[in-house]
Amino acid sequence: MSLKAKQLSQEAAADILKEWKRQKKKTVFTNGCFDILHAGHVQYLEKAKAAGDMLIVGLNSDSSVERLKGKKRPVVTVAERCAVLSGLEAVDAVVIFDEDTPEQIIEKLLPDILVKGADWPLEKIAGAKTVLDHGGEVKTIEFLEGLSTSSIIERIIDVYCR
Repeated sequence: MSLKAKQLSQEAAADILKEWKRQKKKTVFTNGCFDILHAGHVQYLEKAKAAGDMLIVGLNSDSSVERLKGKKRPVVTVAERCAVLSGLEAVDAVVIFDEDTPEQIIEKLLPDILVKGADWPLEKIAGAKTVLDHGGEVKTIEFLEGLSTSSIIERIIDVYCR
């Protein structure tokens, strides 16, 4: 599948999830900013994919990342982040959302399994109630210690700016 074929509109994502469900495939949804993709992201996405058959990633738009992370973020544009995510074997589809949380897209897609990092308590995971109310599961995954986009940015600043 080409990289572009993995980059779906919200409507196309809803259609493909319905098709995957008809094929009896367990659909997994996770989301994030994925700004400066690193080994921790890759491991997280591989573990998310292992929770089911097909993985769809909700990707925060540039304006959403800026609202969440500050004026200097994202470092990498949504088009570039989407292309990199689409190149990962674990990722079957990517859908961009503009809201601060993926609540609306989760309501539209109704995945079988919602995955989030273990740093999120269940009651704070956007979309968890919706997925659970529709008979789905919510799972959390531990992160690789010490890996984050923010820590990478700090190391770059230390090396080149101080």
